Amino acid sequence: MEALKRDSLGSSMLDLMEELYPICRSITGEGVRETLRLIQKRIPLEMREVPSGTKVFDWTVPLEWNVTDAYVMNHEGKRVIDFKANNLHLMSYSLPVRGKMSLGELRPHLFTLPDHPEWIPYRTSYYKDNWGFCLRHTDLERLSDTEYDVVIDSSLQPGSLTYGESYLPGESSDEILISCHVCHPSICNDNLSGISVAVKLAEAMATRPRRYSYRFLFIPGTIGSITWLAQNEQLVPCIKHGLVLTGVGDAGNITYKKSRQGNAEIDRAMAHVLRHSGEPSTIIAFFPYGYDERQYCSPGFDLPRWMFHADAAWSISGVPFLCGQFGLCQRRVPVSVV
Repeated sequence: MEALKRDSLGSSMLDLMEELYPICRSITGEGVRETLRLIQKRIPLEMREVPSGTKVFDWTVPLEWNVTDAYVMNHEGKRVIDFKANNLHLMSYSLPVRGKMSLGELRPHLFTLPDHPEWIPYRTSYYKDNWGFCLRHTDLERLSDTEYDVVIDSSLQPGSLTYGESYLPGESSDEILISCHVCHPSICNDNLSGISVAVKLAEAMATRPRRYSYRFLFIPGTIGSITWLAQNEQLVPCIKHGLVLTGVGDAGNITYKKSRQGNAEIDRAMAHVLRHSGEPSTIIAFFPYGYDERQYCSPGFDLPRWMFHADAAWSISGVPFLCGQFGLCQRRVPVSVV
């Protein structure tokens, strides 16, 4: 029976990942909204819109970026780089481009990973005007020295930053905040795995009595957490514990990154859960790089939060690993609320 439950649980999370995988997401735009609308089919979720140009501390909400097509076409009419074949081919936040270019003119805008010639890199240019394409290094080496049609049908214009928020009230107004980023395109582990575990955790917590209240955030990385904190400073004193879910779908060892405080109640709770989990794990001290724990644990807020992930990155997620991470999250939640 437990094996059947595990298979059903893992399949449910993988189904969501499969549904979200084709969507081109970035820190703003229709891809984020489409992702949140699909999550709304599973859990109650409010979509928030913060207009471009809004000041959020010393940052500014950027222009909204959307894209419909992008490609590099050779003289035979073949798309040698095609956004529609894989959305990783386009550098996120690329400016619109349309014209004919030689390989020499195009080359500074082509990005590969020579050490991993069969990988397509993931590259962004959120805060600097630029454009580019990412491709396998083996495909770059096949490009002939000829003229190409280069098209990026994108837009950068006033719009908004969109994030999702699901609130489950408990007996107390004290909160546990659970956050995951929704800004990456077709990448399974980073962070469709975090999204799927967060959704399943919200579903589970909705069915049980709750001492604490729970707030689930589905946000674009960095600018999303900065925006939420800037617009919700009155809620910050209510947050007693927190968790950032990222990269939780691969076979790497479980890694727990402590809060900046280092000895918060949640640090002790997680150490206890990992010690008795029977799974190999690593506990590391806080450092100011990584994901949204940087913002939540910044000196101005210093929330007792930690990041939860597995060591290996960028791999395709699997049922056993998703189930394992979900189970550990579920076990950690009761520890923090008794």
